[in-house]
Amino acid sequence: MIRVLVADDQPLVRAGLRTILSVEPDIEVVGEAGDGRSAVALATRVDADVVLMDVRMPELDGLEATRRLRSGGDERPRVVILTTFQRDDYLFAALQAGASGFLLKDAPPDRLVEAVRVVHNGEALLAPAVTRQVIEACASGPAGFTPPHGWDDLTPREEQIFRLLARGVANPDIAAQLVLGDATVKTHVQRVFRKLGLRDRAHAVIVAYESGLIRAGAEA
Repeated sequence: MIRVLVADDQPLVRAGLRTILSVEPDIEVVGEAGDGRSAVALATRVDADVVLMDVRMPELDGLEATRRLRSGGDERPRVVILTTFQRDDYLFAALQAGASGFLLKDAPPDRLVEAVRVVHNGEALLAPAVTRQVIEACASGPAGFTPPHGWDDLTPREEQIFRLLARGVANPDIAAQLVLGDATVKTHVQRVFRKLGLRDRAHAVIVAYESGLIRAGAEA
C-alpha cells in the first residue's frame, strides 16, 4: 500500500482528495494536516510514503515544509506540491526544496492518482513542458559549465542520457533517439542517478541548471 498524507488548510479540499484516493486498492490515506508545521510532524509519525502538499498554508508554507521533510536526504516521504497557482517561481522553488512533482488542483482525479503512483515509484512528475518552464524561469543562471560532483565518473553514453533527462525526455523517447532498448536505457538512468547522487528526474533538472549545463533557448 502507498501511504499518503494530505496537507491542505481547506477541509473541503482535504476531504475531496481523501475521497479520490481512498477508492484506489493500492493507496491508503494515513493522515491529514491543516498547516505545514503539522504536516512535517505527522509525516514521520504516520510513516507516509507520499505527501500531497499545498503551497499556501498557515504556520509553515508548503515550500518550507517540503524543505524540512526532504532535508535529511531520505527517499521518503516524497512530496507532490498542490496549488491553484501556475507560477514559475513556485515551481522552481518547489523542486529546489526537494519536491518530486507539481500538480495543479484543477487536474482531473486520474492525474492525481497517477502522480501519487509515479513519485512513489521514485520518478518525478515533470513533463517536458514543465521542464522548459523551469529552464526559462532561470535563464539568468550560471554563465559557464561547472561539472557536478560525480560528472567525471560518467561514460560518454551516460552523459548523453543525463542531458536528455535534464530536458525532460522520457525513457521510451531516449531509447528511440539513441537507438537503445528500454531495459538498457533504464540501466543507464539508474547509473547516472547513482553517480551524480540524484534522487529523481526533477533533481536532474535542478543539477543541470545549477551546473550551467542547460540554459533557456539552448540545446543541452
